[in-house]
Amino acid sequence: MMADASATLGTLLRSARHRLAESGIADAALDSRLLVEHFTGTTRSDAIARPGMAVDAGAAAAVESALERRCRGEPVHRILGFREFYGLRLSLSPETLEPRPDTEVLVDAVLPFMRAVVAREGECRVLDLGTGTGAIALALLANVPEATATGVDISDGALATATRNAENLGLSARFTAKKSDWFAQISGRYRVIAANPPYIGSHEIAALQNEVRLFDPLRALDGGEDGLGPYRIIAAGAASRLEAGGLVAVEIGSTQRPDVTAIFEGEGFRLERTVADLAGNDRVLLFATA
Repeated sequence: MMADASATLGTLLRSARHRLAESGIADAALDSRLLVEHFTGTTRSDAIARPGMAVDAGAAAAVESALERRCRGEPVHRILGFREFYGLRLSLSPETLEPRPDTEVLVDAVLPFMRAVVAREGECRVLDLGTGTGAIALALLANVPEATATGVDISDGALATATRNAENLGLSARFTAKKSDWFAQISGRYRVIAANPPYIGSHEIAALQNEVRLFDPLRALDGGEDGLGPYRIIAAGAASRLEAGGLVAVEIGSTQRPDVTAIFEGEGFRLERTVADLAGNDRVLLFATA
């Protein structure tokens, strides 16, 4: 079903929803609304109050192209080019992982610690390893005005995206993008080290949903043979980059708490807290030096 170049907003929304549903898209109603609103420059209120408003041919063609991409399995936020994370609008790029709601749990867990540090010392330095879009670092900076952050990534494209997001959010004065293979090019110490590292075992990649496997960067997914390689690197290097009384916060796969805890304990850390995600699964571990 092609998008009608002379369609009204209401008919375009209905045809888009029907087309995605026929293609087996689980969230057809939501995805069709997001795509139509974005490419026509309209809002939910317009759809309710002005369903008969005309949609020009250029906007209808843009919707048509977007629907074709969605029907082929491309995630809706990849098509939009951005995603909301912790109330922030973050641009995406092919080199960045799409930030997801579960990672907001890490931000929630770290913010009280940072605010306490700022109350005592007036500042708090954050190191975000594998920063991608800058999601974790920028969400923390947006909520703690006295903080500064360095976002580390091995990908030039990811660093460019994180830098652009910081600029768009008015946070660039407190955010530094740094190219480094984990800690390799990092000097100095930080009060918070945070990471959402790759944690999927290499042999599990092929079984991932197509929306993840085909569109998220492999480098941001593959955690090595057992999915734990990045945690070994972070645990081994964190102590020498952490200020006294600092905190390490890592996102994990839902079954990895025992293994990741053992890795960090082997490097002299103690588990301070385990935080569950929205589904009740272990998702974030907080470590301090023992």
